[in-house]
Amino acid sequence: MADLTVGDAAPDFDVPRDGGDRISLSAFSGRPVVLYFYPKDDTSGCTKEAISFTELAPEFEAIGAAVIGISPDSVSKHDKFAKKYSLSLILGSDEDTQVAQRYGVWKEKSMYGRRYMGIERTTFLIDKDGKITRIWPKVKVAGHAEEVLASAKAL
Repeated sequence: MADLTVGDAAPDFDVPRDGGDRISLSAFSGRPVVLYFYPKDDTSGCTKEAISFTELAPEFEAIGAAVIGISPDSVSKHDKFAKKYSLSLILGSDEDTQVAQRYGVWKEKSMYGRRYMGIERTTFLIDKDGKITRIWPKVKVAGHAEEVLASAKAL
């Protein structure tokens, strides 16, 4: 697992995405990218987070920033999730968790005394040169998209 810090080059990836295409970080070279990792489609926190980013999509677009959400869910689950909530962001499928591991967000978690591996909700702001400029670990959803937008505008 990676221990990425501000100033590091963001690891490139190439994964399937909603709608049937593929998405890679390198495809956004020259643009800022908001890369957020979330545990699971169509759960309370993940849905609120995706809707928040979607509501701010015009403002992210106005500054040229792409918003990419990645989870271990399949492309078909992403398609259903995006359609159900009219999401306008890119959803990448990391079923083998390789991208999450490279970004250091695939972690041991605990719920009701049971230990398991899963995504730790984390957001990375990546500048137009592919460098990580900000990391939000253990994200609390309320107000998060707005905070990320403010940081992206400051790039």
